[in-house]
Amino acid sequence: MKKLLTLLLSLLFITSTFAQKRDITLEDLWQNYTFSPSYIRGFNSMNDGEHYSTMERVDNVQEIIKHQFKDGKKVRILFSSTKFEIPRIKSYTFSDDEKQLLLQTETEKIYRHSSKSIYYIYNIFTDKLKKLSDDKVMYATFSPAGDKIAYVFENNLYIKDIIIGKVTQVTSDGKKNHIINGASDWVYEEEFALVRSFEWSANGDYLAYYRFDESEVKEFSMDLFKGGLYPTQDVFKYPKAGEENSVVKIYIYSIKADKSTFIYTEKDYEYLPRIKWTNNPDELVIFGMNRNQNELDFIVANATDGSNAVLFTETDKYYIDIHDNLTFLPEGNFIWTSEKDGFNHIYIKDFDGSEIQITKGNWEVTDFHGVDSDKMEIYYSSTEDGSINRSLYMQNLETDEKRKLTTEIGINSASFSKGLKYYMNSFSTGNVAPKFTLHQSDGNQLKVLEDNSEFNTKMEEFNITEKEFLIVKTEDAELNAWMIKPPNFDESREYPLYMFLYGGPGSQQVTNSFGWTNYYWYQMLAQNGYIVACVDNRGTGGKGAEFKKMTYKELGKFETIDQINAAKYFGSLPYINANRIGIQGWSYGGYMSSLAITKGADVFSLAIAVAPVTNWRYYDNIYTERYMQTPQENPSGYDENSPINHVEKLKGDYLLVHGSADDNVHVQNTMEMISALVKENKQFDLFIYPDKNHGIYGGNTRYHLYKKMTDFILKNL
Repeated sequence: MKKLLTLLLSLLFITSTFAQKRDITLEDLWQNYTFSPSYIRGFNSMNDGEHYSTMERVDNVQEIIKHQFKDGKKVRILFSSTKFEIPRIKSYTFSDDEKQLLLQTETEKIYRHSSKSIYYIYNIFTDKLKKLSDDKVMYATFSPAGDKIAYVFENNLYIKDIIIGKVTQVTSDGKKNHIINGASDWVYEEEFALVRSFEWSANGDYLAYYRFDESEVKEFSMDLFKGGLYPTQDVFKYPKAGEENSVVKIYIYSIKADKSTFIYTEKDYEYLPRIKWTNNPDELVIFGMNRNQNELDFIVANATDGSNAVLFTETDKYYIDIHDNLTFLPEGNFIWTSEKDGFNHIYIKDFDGSEIQITKGNWEVTDFHGVDSDKMEIYYSSTEDGSINRSLYMQNLETDEKRKLTTEIGINSASFSKGLKYYMNSFSTGNVAPKFTLHQSDGNQLKVLEDNSEFNTKMEEFNITEKEFLIVKTEDAELNAWMIKPPNFDESREYPLYMFLYGGPGSQQVTNSFGWTNYYWYQMLAQNGYIVACVDNRGTGGKGAEFKKMTYKELGKFETIDQINAAKYFGSLPYINANRIGIQGWSYGGYMSSLAITKGADVFSLAIAVAPVTNWRYYDNIYTERYMQTPQENPSGYDENSPINHVEKLKGDYLLVHGSADDNVHVQNTMEMISALVKENKQFDLFIYPDKNHGIYGGNTRYHLYKKMTDFILKNL
């Protein structure tokens, strides 16, 4: 009897424990931020290759700490805010000799990547702190000797000698919406990821910089409300598809001569997306590109007189993606990556134009980490374990011996030490939060820095099901996908399907990686009886150039076909209700969900489009023309696949969401979509977030947005 009683009590305990698992709420997601695992902040390898630094914050105390690579132990605190009254630090950089720190504080966002800040200079050895300037400036950067700092203020480039306090104004013609020196215009920032547009030479004798003349670029204006009696206007230069760009020039400023030299090239390039100094302090490399972005010249310029020559030219029948894998080697040659054999691979090139292909195969090199010239070993990450995974490899340049360094299948992301003796690895899967570990360069694990065990234990409190990865086979392609099923899933039932997508060129939403807060929103929908799925259509990354670039000149066409066919496939499964399929996306995903609910009106019964492009004629020229050419060259490509031209097909429930201060995808896209829908007498739902940009966040905004979307789904799907 006693044993029976014990057994019943145990069963009762197990049942009650299971019953205690609770559902996820919107408050968990966007007010309490329950689903935020730990990560390593401010990781930076130090010069000796034996130490690294991190930035940590406990309560109101900020510290920059030096650690040993071999065991992760703390060596010393390099900076602590307990000694100084200093605002919250956003980031830090060392001088080349690591005797000083440049601390970025009070950062004010401008656009997605650009900002201005108050900077402080901290001398580690004297324990002295001083402000760089009373003004908020942009992109403050130490000179190689650490005695000067270059920065941008009000569109002009300055150099401050921090020993004597002298400030030299390098340019003087900077003017808002006309001339920019040392920083980028809007479209270079957004589409070439070029923000700080100046570079010190290795010896500190020269400063190469960009000059943007925006005078002929047309202006875009946004009303900002901010609770005032009258709205104000934000007016900025934004070149839309087919419109004029900034005139961009490269100059080299000589510190000794106090003089700038213009680098005149024989060709008149539309774009100059990158500059980089070689190991020779008198040589600057410039990327020169045509407007269609399918031809790139590699230009070598002399700093002393501005003379230059094209070393080689790379062409592509579609387009060329700009990258930062250019690495100059001590031997005088350099690393280059290219898709010219159909997949992104590593090449070693010489200045005489010759080259050797280092990696080969039907897989992509996703990251180049460096070359150990002593050991003749190269380190890179690739998709060799499948396009949804990333693994780390070493390859010997002399013997071609190759070794995989990571042992777990998922997304591995490595950050190497100077000299490549050690690396920190971040590993996650679709169902496992990130784990951070230290390793020797041979892959041997030295220490677990953070395994998020507390976070994983906490997740056991919630009703969470595993994300399943699968291949959706259509007549046209095999597409990567993931699916989340409801708890207590029953194959004999029919469930509504909610699809999420992005789908833009070279992107991937289907990766074997941790999904952060959005992942738990999908889990919340699953708890409410929905199957949630995501499909990477043709045009996305990880599968080679042809798969990625086959959407050229026809953005939206094949992507929509794939999403419709994927929805039909899901709808054929016995446990999915084919009459209850919804789809949602943001930005390019909003464009795609709008096409899905119109072109695919017989398949999709609901769509949510957040900050969508509705006509590619309204979007910026660098991005759009890379994939579509100009509207003048390819009018049908623009018009036939713009949702705004298919509104008459709408049958289902459609929610449009946009921030009124979106500098990226302008609210104009949604306004024109509204006009087209009204003209066709189509009913829809709309929500505008005043003064919010493309990210639609700040204050209570994210909670409000996700409640809006959740309620819309629960009511209509």
